Order: sequence, then C-alpha cells, then structure tokens
Amino acid sequence: MDASLGPDQRANLVAKELTEDEELSLVSGYMGYSIAGFPGPAAPKGALGSAGFIPGIPRLGIPALEETDASLGVTNPLNARQGDYATPLPSGLATAATFDSRAAYAGGAMIGKEAWDKGFDVLLGPGANLTRDPRNGRNFEYLGEDPLLTGTLAGATIRGIQDQHVIATLKHFAVNDQETMRNWANSVIDEAAMRESDLLAFELAIDEGRPGAVMCSYNLVNGAWACDNKHLLTDVLKTDWGWPGFVMSDWGAVHDTSYALAGLDQESAASLDYKPFFRQPLKDAIANGTIPQSRLSDMVHRILRSMFAAGVVDHPPAPTAIDYKTDGDVAQQDAEEGIVLLKNKDGVLPFAANVKRIAIIGGYAANGVLSGGGSSQVIPSGHYITIPLGGTGFALFRTMIYDPSSPMAAIAALAPNASIRFDDGRYLSSAAKLAKWADIAIVFAGQWMTEGSDAPSLNLPDGQDALISAVAAANPKTVAVLETGGPVKMPWLDNVTAVLEAWYPGGRGGEAIANVLFGQVNPSGHLPITFPQDIAQEPRPVIPGSDLAELPFGVGGPPSGVKPFDVAYTEGAKVGYRWFAEKNLKPLFPFGFGLSYTTFGYTNLSVDGGKTLTVSFDVTNTGDRAGADVPQVYLISEAGQPQLRLIGFSRVRLAPGQTKHVSLTADPRLLADFDPAANEWAVAAGQYSISVSHSATDSALTGTASLEAATIKP
Repeated sequence: MDASLGPDQRANLVAKELTEDEELSLVSGYMGYSIAGFPGPAAPKGALGSAGFIPGIPRLGIPALEETDASLGVTNPLNARQGDYATPLPSGLATAATFDSRAAYAGGAMIGKEAWDKGFDVLLGPGANLTRDPRNGRNFEYLGEDPLLTGTLAGATIRGIQDQHVIATLKHFAVNDQETMRNWANSVIDEAAMRESDLLAFELAIDEGRPGAVMCSYNLVNGAWACDNKHLLTDVLKTDWGWPGFVMSDWGAVHDTSYALAGLDQESAASLDYKPFFRQPLKDAIANGTIPQSRLSDMVHRILRSMFAAGVVDHPPAPTAIDYKTDGDVAQQDAEEGIVLLKNKDGVLPFAANVKRIAIIGGYAANGVLSGGGSSQVIPSGHYITIPLGGTGFALFRTMIYDPSSPMAAIAALAPNASIRFDDGRYLSSAAKLAKWADIAIVFAGQWMTEGSDAPSLNLPDGQDALISAVAAANPKTVAVLETGGPVKMPWLDNVTAVLEAWYPGGRGGEAIANVLFGQVNPSGHLPITFPQDIAQEPRPVIPGSDLAELPFGVGGPPSGVKPFDVAYTEGAKVGYRWFAEKNLKPLFPFGFGLSYTTFGYTNLSVDGGKTLTVSFDVTNTGDRAGADVPQVYLISEAGQPQLRLIGFSRVRLAPGQTKHVSLTADPRLLADFDPAANEWAVAAGQYSISVSHSATDSALTGTASLEAATIKP
C-alpha cells in the first residue's frame, strides 16, 4: 500500500503473498448479472450487475474488478440494475467527426467518472477497429477508417477514463471488422498491411493512452483465434510494443486452456465458454507442467500492475452522487462538434428565427433521438422509447432505444413564434401534405445498427428513402437529418436542400441538432468515414459469411462440423479513402468532408524534412461567422511513389477574419512501410510530397521535402 512505489513493485509485493487459488481467482471472471434467458449461473456475491466481475482479495487490500460496458456510456444490460441510468455519449463516429482529442478526452473522463461513481473500476472501451465495411453493425462504436484519427482519439479517450481511476480496455484486438458470423470469421491479411492499418490504430492508441487492459476479439486472424493468437498477443502487443497491461478475452471467446500460452491473461465471463478454462483446467495444466507456473505469475502480475497504475487500489470506487446536468453538457458539446453538414444549397441553413411554418416529419423526432444497439447500449434517464425487435439468445439485446431528447421540442424552443406540426412519416401522402403546408420541411431518418449483425444494404430502412423523396417533391426547402450508424445511400440527394449527418447524437442530441439547424452552433464536423455511392465500390460488395446460417453466440467455439471461413482483406492497408484513391473511385462524400456556415482558407505553407515531416501553414476564417475548421495534411507521394495517407490534422476555432498558424509534425511510422522480415518500419530516402486539404479529395496547398533513410522498431 506504499503509493510511492511503482506499479510493478507494488504488484510484485502482492504476488509474493498470494496462494495459487488466489492467483487463479484473478484470471477467471464471471458474468456480473443474471437474466432469465441469458446463459450462465447467478451473478456472484458482490457483483453490481454489469458485464463482468472478478472477485477481490480483501485480506491484501485488492478490490474486486467490477467491469462495465462500454465506449458510449455506463451500460445497464437488460436493466440488471433496476432504475439505474447513465449519460449516453454520441456514437464513436460522432466523436471521430470532431477530429478533436479534447472532445474525446472529455467524453472518456465523463463516462469514466460516472462508472467510478456507480462503483465500477473497469470500463470495457474504447473500440479501435477500423471501418473496412460501411455495413458493419458496430461501426457506430468505433472511430472511423483511418488509423491516425482512430489511434489519436482512442488514446485520448483512454486517458480520460483512466484519469478517473478506472481501467480502460482497448478493444477488439484485432481485425474484427464485421459482425456477420464474427465467431467464425477468419480475417486474412498480410503482416505489413495489418501493421500499417488495423494494428497501427491500436499501436497509436496504446502509445497515447497506455490502457490497463486490451480485449481480444471473437474472430480468427490469419488462421488463429484472436484470443489464442501468440503473434498478436505476445509477439506484437507485449514484445514489440512493450505494453505491460493484461489481455482479457471477449465474452465467450475462449476455447481452450492453452490460450494462456498464447498470451491471454484473463478469461472473461467463463460461464459463456464451453467450460471455465482458467479455473480447475488451468490449475491442472500447471500441476502437470503443460503450462508453466511462470505464465500464471505473469498473468497475475499484469492484472495487479494495471490496478495499481490506474489507481484502482488507492482510489477504489464508491457510490457518489452524479451531476447528470454537467455530464449532459459534455455529451451535447460532443454531438454539436460531431454533426456534419453535407449539403447546404443556397445557404438555406441556418434557419431564420422568424420562420413561420415548420413541418417535422419522421424519425420519432417528436420524442427523441436514435441510439445504437448491443452491449454498448446506454439506458438514459427520462421517458425513453423502446422498440423490442424480438428473438432469443443474443437477440435479447435487439431493442431499439430513442434517447429522450426531442428535436421537435428543441426546435420549438428556438422558434417560439413558428407554427410547428409533426407527421410520423408512415404514410407518404400525409407527410407530403404537411410538407406542402410548411415554409420548411425537416425529415428525420434513422438507420438502427447493432452488435451481432451487419446491415444488408446501404439504403435507409423502412421506406425512408421514398419518404424523403416525397417530402422533397412537395417542398423545395426540405432538410434531411440523418441519425445513422454509418454511411447510407442518398438517392434523393439532388432533390433536398440540405443534409445533416447527426449520427447517434446521444443524450442531448435533440438540442444539438436544433442548435445547428438554427445557427446557435456553426457545424464543424468532418466525416471520419467515406460515404460510397454504392456498395459495388467497396472491396467486398457481398459480406463474407452472409450466405451461412447464423450460429449460436458464445458456446466456446464452432459446433462440431462447422468450419471458420475466410474474410480476405485484399485491400490490405488501403482502407476507406485510400481504397477509393487507389481505384480512382468517386465517393458520394469523401473522408474528411464537412461544410460550415463560414469559409476557411490556407496560406503560407512550409514543409521541412530530415528525420520526419513538419508542415506549417496559416488558417484564416474568410467568412462572416465564427467557426471551427479541421485542416488535414495528407502524404501524397512517398519517395516518388503515389500515396494517400493522413499524417496530421488540427481542429482550429477562428473568429471572422482571424488567422492562426498551425504546425504539425508527422509520426515517422506514417511515412514508413513496415518490413515484416526485419520486423521494423522503414523510411525510404527521397522526396515526400504532402497536401493541406479540406478533405481526402480536396487539396488546397501542396509542398515537398526530403527525408533521410531510417528504420524504426515497433
């Protein structure tokens, strides 16, 4: 308990006092709640009612690990803690759209503090999986398609969480980029491409945030289950990156005791596996020499070390009153910064405060805003809408929830003299009639996404494309507000006047949307993900495994006779905008795109070389309204070879006419190629060209500098 000692020293002192049974108790977890219809025994004594529980060792002052999902707020799975609620953050894509580390840190700190105040000391987030398929059901939990953006914001989120004395868990390691048949999907990708894309996102997040835990994923990677993948867990994560924390499994992802030899340190919710492999089976394996005692000692040391490093032992959580209003302010600011203005014909937005007649159509906009489903689902306060979709097993989680933040009420507050009418959008004729009456028609459209399944197409569900088209035909001033888990097709785009991508905007989403529509907030979000024109533009137009019957969740691996199938990532490291550039494809909206109610210009570019690139330039607000811009720096040529890779970005807030100087220095790994044979990054000597851009397809300034040859150990 001497806080002046380092976390490794303190972990060693505890380890010397542990019995073998106490060691084993730290490496095998329990479900933290018990619900009829969900597998597993009753929750153990002391569990608060959450995703997972690891008993403590009271005689040595080691508290229990109370684990709660997830990246978007403190969850209450299936209402296990009756009446408990939390503040929902906007989706991960909304946070990514801010391109703002400060927003990511603030969100992480908010949910970390709420977790601590509720008695939890492990938060199962953030997620850092790259968007390789726009239909992935969990894209909304993650931070987009670019490793630099994802790694930077995930790292900031981790710091925010762990500054509250809560262990952050970076997940899902690794290359877990689809939900379809996720337990049996084998992600096939070559080493260099993996290091330069998915693994780079994790590496950058670990460098920035130093998470106490990493969660391995359900899928296989190059033929080995992710939680039994020695290359990933031991060679890369623990050896190459020198990461000192512990690896926990995803729930139901352990298939054998031997996973300990690959580098897995803790079996989560062992009742979801075929058997609790890290209890008696692990004890037997140590006794017969199959698994060395030193491996168990290392597993225990890593867990204890993370508990000390995050402050879990010195600052154990205690029930504390939560300031939900202040936390709601954090969620609202995140949403406001992350909303992306995709179209604004003739400057129809922002709306004038004296608008007379407003039609609000569809999307449950009179009641609330949509949120994503699955283990990250947050139960909000107030009268929220639930729509159970039915089913058994994991389908128990298939319930749509609308956070009780009414866009209609928020719009009414900003337009007190307007006549506002609502139509639910079920009948096109009724919606069109109301739109024709109005001066302005606002159509709210939603795309519910969830863990456990991918979207079958990029079209809006439930006939909403037809609804938007019908409203636009009836009113030339139609604005579409999208609450989606990712990109969608827009067959009506040419017919509407404006489009807002609001993502899943969180607990104050209605207010955030209204503030952007009426100019109380100048939109400044930029797309963290490419919007394709059609799924045919993507590397895999048909989702691998979608022709197979879905198999049970968990249960310790494939049933007898079921074989994993390959998901071939032939695009390699060229994810998202890099794929579109490689294939010369024109997206519907490019990565990094976002409009504002003002304009920005870039001048005075300077590019310096040597060991890395330092890019400096001025950003000027050339319009008449204060706003924030996100200049992006892309590598466009690497030692004479064409290239497109984001190597820097900055969020800059400016008053009208104001100029700020921006200087960005690239991480050398973003200028390098990974050499698997040498197990190092290699920077080739030569000329490197960059662009300062408004998006991945809109270059404003270009420059060149020379780099020296260099190698970098991972």
